[in-house]
Amino acid sequence: MAARKKAKAGSSAGEKYLVQRVQTGVRLEKRLLKVMKGLAEYHEISLGDLMEGIVLHAFDGKCPFGKESLLVIRDLKKVYGLNLDATASHQLYEQGGQK
Repeated sequence: MAARKKAKAGSSAGEKYLVQRVQTGVRLEKRLLKVMKGLAEYHEISLGDLMEGIVLHAFDGKCPFGKESLLVIRDLKKVYGLNLDATASHQLYEQGGQK
């Protein structure tokens, strides 16, 4: 069995952590996913790495994006016609009534 290193508060950015990843079937709004994929490609990371980073920052109450990334996101939102913002959270529904 592989040893797991526990993440600690204030750990250094260069430190590596052994994790176990699982495949999941997550449904996302189409344009939102396109923006996320574009941002991941811009940073040359996988979509999964981007999502993990966003969630880890959010769990710590921190913004996951710097000024440059926010400008890229703004441009990608225009390209893909994403007109949603945080106020749309938990307000999305699909045709046929699925939330």
